Amino acid sequence: MNTWLMIGIAALIVGPVLIAIGAKQARKDSEPPQLVQHGYLALVLGAFILLVQFFSIAAAMLVFVLVSGVIWALDRLVLAKKRTTALAPDWVEYGRSFFPVILTVFVLRSFLVEPFQIPSSSMRPGLVVGDFILVNKFSYGIRTPIANNVLIPVGTPQHGDVMVFSYPENPSISYIKRVIGLPGDTVTYKGKRLTVNGEPVKTEAAGEHLYFEQSVEPVVNRQFTEVFGTHSYNTLEIPQQPAFDLGKISDFPYRENCRYDDDAFTCKVPQGHYFMMGDNRDHSADSRYWGFVSEKYVIGKAFLVWLNIKQLGRIGTSIR
Repeated sequence: MNTWLMIGIAALIVGPVLIAIGAKQARKDSEPPQLVQHGYLALVLGAFILLVQFFSIAAAMLVFVLVSGVIWALDRLVLAKKRTTALAPDWVEYGRSFFPVILTVFVLRSFLVEPFQIPSSSMRPGLVVGDFILVNKFSYGIRTPIANNVLIPVGTPQHGDVMVFSYPENPSISYIKRVIGLPGDTVTYKGKRLTVNGEPVKTEAAGEHLYFEQSVEPVVNRQFTEVFGTHSYNTLEIPQQPAFDLGKISDFPYRENCRYDDDAFTCKVPQGHYFMMGDNRDHSADSRYWGFVSEKYVIGKAFLVWLNIKQLGRIGTSIR
């Protein structure tokens, strides 16, 4: 049993106990005792953690919107008219107060902007570990929560976009990579150089780049500037490292669309799918290994670094 699951279960057990003990204490005006407040907080956190563990953050938020919305409507239409005092039961007060807050967050997160944190170095040098980024949720169409079907077409991913998507092998995990191949494209990576539909992606040397990753020894890379679509961005590579590791390539859907040689591969992107690669080419688990990203897994377009606690100068950096 993982740690978060244990925390969620513990919170659901502790919550009612705190509420029961706190209910025996005297109230100060209309404010419930501290133990009651902590008990309801534990219940909310426990339920949210468990829902996220078994489903997703979006599903957890939808459940909270529905439950708190029912409480709000029930109080407004029925319970408030039957009360002889102005004081509502604690569960009603918390439910109706919580509803507008969670509804606002749910709408913003589902349809407008969603925050993410960069967990790895696969998108260096543009994005680094610790970056908190914002993702435009409507760049690629307004979508239904949970099912992620396009309700209103607005746009589609384009060459060079930095896109957040659900990892095909485990959709509960979000990944971020650059869009290299669109539906119907033929992507070739040979000698660590990209060609899309027979046209080489413009690439120029941009010097050396060093970064540290969990050790005192720096990771030494050659840096290149690529111009692809409307985007200009930098990529990294380690000269002595191969373009990919054949032993790590999985048997992904449409694997027959790809041909791998010792130092090159060519993939034909199926309709409704995208080919993704990290900018840190020799330190990125991407479409070279686990295949294509289905349209149903698209989340949105990354556009801004809004926080990095360890590197405050990165705040406000646009994502190219």
